Amino acid sequence: MPRFSFMPHKIAFGIEYDGSRYSGWQRQQHTSETVQEYLEKAISSVADESITLYCAGRTDSGVHALGQVAHVETGAIRSKKSWIRGVNTKLPDDIAVQWAQQVPDDFHARYKASRRAYRYIIDNTQSYRSVINRFRTSWIHKPLDENKMAEAAKYLLGKHDFSSFRALACQAKSPIKTVNRLDIYRRQQLVIIEVEADAFLHHMVRNIAGVLIAIGVGEQDILWCKDILQARNRTRGGVTARAEGLFLTAVRYPDRYNIPVNESRLIMV
Repeated sequence: MPRFSFMPHKIAFGIEYDGSRYSGWQRQQHTSETVQEYLEKAISSVADESITLYCAGRTDSGVHALGQVAHVETGAIRSKKSWIRGVNTKLPDDIAVQWAQQVPDDFHARYKASRRAYRYIIDNTQSYRSVINRFRTSWIHKPLDENKMAEAAKYLLGKHDFSSFRALACQAKSPIKTVNRLDIYRRQQLVIIEVEADAFLHHMVRNIAGVLIAIGVGEQDILWCKDILQARNRTRGGVTARAEGLFLTAVRYPDRYNIPVNESRLIMV
């Protein structure tokens, strides 16, 4: 089988990473410590050509991913096994390719995604912060009422203007997003927020978490969430929750692309 094709084709990758030590996903001029930088170097080495990687969602510094999806356009012809094993041998231990497959020419990791899902994990141990989980959870020592948080979250379901939940520097063309699922539940000392939407604004998940935490600890009432949403003003939106504890868990695409969804590998203690 030839190593290269005269006709470039697209390869999609499923990617898992611990974002603790990285300055986010996106390649940056002032640092080489980004997830994209490491992956592009590894994939370029296996492809034997310089490539550019396009992802489904650019995560912030300290944010993790269980099911990031990205694609490249390349003339290199490799088996799925060669892509996976070859790239992983050239990556640091906190980044890994889960799967690789050729996709149709019209596929785009970002623009063809129909939904994205995030998980925010809060360690609600009152006595002390966890050392082991310090990069995997956000620590809130005040008791959280997850039932009140869940009631407040209902106001955010559906299609809304989420201007109050976007970062001031957000460059999205429209603040209108549709939240399909927003679940809050407790697992022993952990309070978990699961949110899925067609797309997210910059810091939208962390801003939602910040509002729900304020309600959960009793600083605000349930209707405050509705008031903030209707204000359409970020200055009314409360505190942005910390990046620690945030995971991109899944990206979903139309069935015809046959993109795997890997979102269940996280061990929560």
